[in-house]
Amino acid sequence: MNKFRLLLCVLFLSNLFSCKQEERTLTVNSPNDSNKIIFNVSEEGRPNYMVSHNNTKVIDTSYMSFEVKDLPAFSGDFKIIGSTTSTSDDIWEMPWGEQLEVRNNYNELIVNLQEQSETNRELTIHFKVYDDGIAFRYEFPEQKNLQELLITDENTEFNLTGNHKVWWMPGDWDNYEHLYNETLFSEIDALSKQNHPDLNATYIPENAINTPATMKTDEGLYLSFHEADLTDYAGMTLKIDNANLNMVSELVGSERLGGKAKVQLPFNTPWRTIQIAEKAGDLIESKMILNLNDPNAIGDVSYFKPMKYVGIWWEMHIGKSTWDMEGSQDMNTYTTGKVGTSRHGATTENAKKYIDFASQNGIRGLLVEGWNTGWDQWINTDDREGVFDFITPYDDYDFDQVMLYAKDKGVEVIMHHETSAAPRTYEKQMGVAYDFMKENDINSVKTGYVGAIIPKGEYHHGQWMVNHYQRVLEEAAKMKIAVNAHEPIKATGKRRTYPNAISREGLRGQEFNAWASDGGNPPSHLPTVAFTRMLAGPIDFTPGAFNIKFDEYKKENQVNTTLAHQLALYVVIYSPVQMACDLPEHYILDGKVHPAFKFITDVGVDWQQTKVLEAEVGDYVTIARQERESLNWFVGGITDENKRTASLNFDFLEDGKSYEGTIYKDGLDADWNDNPQAYEIENIELTKDSKLDVELAPGGGFAISIIEKR
Repeated sequence: MNKFRLLLCVLFLSNLFSCKQEERTLTVNSPNDSNKIIFNVSEEGRPNYMVSHNNTKVIDTSYMSFEVKDLPAFSGDFKIIGSTTSTSDDIWEMPWGEQLEVRNNYNELIVNLQEQSETNRELTIHFKVYDDGIAFRYEFPEQKNLQELLITDENTEFNLTGNHKVWWMPGDWDNYEHLYNETLFSEIDALSKQNHPDLNATYIPENAINTPATMKTDEGLYLSFHEADLTDYAGMTLKIDNANLNMVSELVGSERLGGKAKVQLPFNTPWRTIQIAEKAGDLIESKMILNLNDPNAIGDVSYFKPMKYVGIWWEMHIGKSTWDMEGSQDMNTYTTGKVGTSRHGATTENAKKYIDFASQNGIRGLLVEGWNTGWDQWINTDDREGVFDFITPYDDYDFDQVMLYAKDKGVEVIMHHETSAAPRTYEKQMGVAYDFMKENDINSVKTGYVGAIIPKGEYHHGQWMVNHYQRVLEEAAKMKIAVNAHEPIKATGKRRTYPNAISREGLRGQEFNAWASDGGNPPSHLPTVAFTRMLAGPIDFTPGAFNIKFDEYKKENQVNTTLAHQLALYVVIYSPVQMACDLPEHYILDGKVHPAFKFITDVGVDWQQTKVLEAEVGDYVTIARQERESLNWFVGGITDENKRTASLNFDFLEDGKSYEGTIYKDGLDADWNDNPQAYEIENIELTKDSKLDVELAPGGGFAISIIEKR
């Protein structure tokens, strides 16, 4: 009898222990079961998670905690007090974008935690698992005796399972304009990238990297780490532990705040995301980052139409012209502060020249930089408040005459607002500036934030500036204005919620080819950008340089691609606004418009669907996109410094139909450095069953327009 009671007692305790184990561990799989998250609370009450893909561990046990000012850390003593699971599967339409329809299909797990100590503080961790990756965020619910938190550190770990190959840029609190580096994880050295001479504002405090950061495992699996829905919070970098193959979230700080982020409860952090793909191209086709943002909050955005544009811009960077009327602010002062000599680019007559070229060649937009007073003191000084007012033109720029001329020619003017990194001034003037735009039928604006942020102690990517960029979007939306932000906060998919956020810079752009002391962007730059920065959202890269060497202005710099590579970028690098960046005279050959310019005239900017045909991170990428309005297809392919052969099939075309294909490709002896402007144009017939090999020169590319035969 005693033995029987003892056995019952053992079984009871065993069952009790098992229940407690179940209460500490929860799992959720993706809809196709390929990705899985295992959530656990350790015996010490520390929340942690693991991620697997097809039953192979991708992220090992990784802990999650917060440090807050004047309060105990949110780090341990937690227990699970509840959890829910659910499934969602819906389709939504993009008002503009890489495709018309987006499927949002995921399984989710919401875990409610509470401290077992006297404070009884609560924390919720919300997981979503997609077939193309995983995401989670922290939710601080409303609770007694806790209304506000000053977060001094968010400690979200990402423990890797191997010494992966990584494509990374340093975790700069002020700048996303670094080159990407390709190293093993153990070799990441962000501190070696401090104080780059070509960056006007830069601060790299520790060995951390920015996001998106993309990796490839020894087994050939691709991972990309980023964040989604960055709202009222600091941007996240990832602090690197080279020896232990570990990353920890490191938020951009604020010297004025004395912490990283001040939040009012209830509050949700941005989503921490890991895209997971077995093919490099699947990273590009993924829409997980967008899906993690809320639906459209501003309604109709038909006032913005995706378009190509020209502008008075490149001529300042190559040194032909200046931004200011006095002729001192040219591309040299943009980075060094040294006075150069040139002439003002934004004159009435020069603007008319660009308008004429746009009107004659199927280009709908015109951007003019340097039109308004203040450019003589916009940079390299701490006294930048109130420099620009955004309504006062220079004496040699007749604003009204330019607007009338553009309207008569059917060209839409894009406004330019350079804030000189003085956001408080811009916020005071936004109302007047946006009223001025609408009075003149201007519906889109390129904003800029060159320089160290004023007030001192704030950084481009901290919470204070995140909120500024958000206010700009909201105020612009009220006035039915679309925003293309330069020197921006990172893209995190908010264009779904605010589709007036049409594009942004946030990378090392074309202009670095004009003046960078390190020789500009290498041929591998854009085959890397396509799998890193472009995963975050649209890029205003400003492609279309035809005068590759521009020796008449500068002999020491050039664009480090072939001409055909430049054409391919209109398909490869996505944006609903695409610039033909070069000077109008550089698009003229033998007295006529350059034959290759026809691709820029023809290519779409708004897409029905997108397919990645071939891809390897940092090496090459070929993308096909179908235009929404015409349903014509366009293909673009680029390579790094290595020549290669692209082997294409066209199974994305409709069965039973014939198409006229026009191929713009590298000439037989083309080379990004030795012979960059050599090109060939070939016409062929294409069907769904067609196969085609295209030779790409070193640093080269190709572009194909595919028009259905009617």
